[in-house]
Amino acid sequence: MGNKLRLSADQGRCVGAGECVRLAPRSFTQEEVEGKVVVLQEFPEADDLDAVMEAEGSCPSRAIRLGE
Repeated sequence: MGNKLRLSADQGRCVGAGECVRLAPRSFTQEEVEGKVVVLQEFPEADDLDAVMEAEGSCPSRAIRLGE
């Protein structure tokens, strides 16, 4: 059974710290110019959920959200 938790990011809040990319590189990347977060997996694989949750909790601007 697949993951039902949806991953989203608010680029307006993002400060480009890059913690999400460091912690969960399969789920996030950053724009080249401004360094804003880009979600790679709207519904992360089950194996990536721990890393995504850690990235959500580590985001200094609280721009990442994982939920239903």
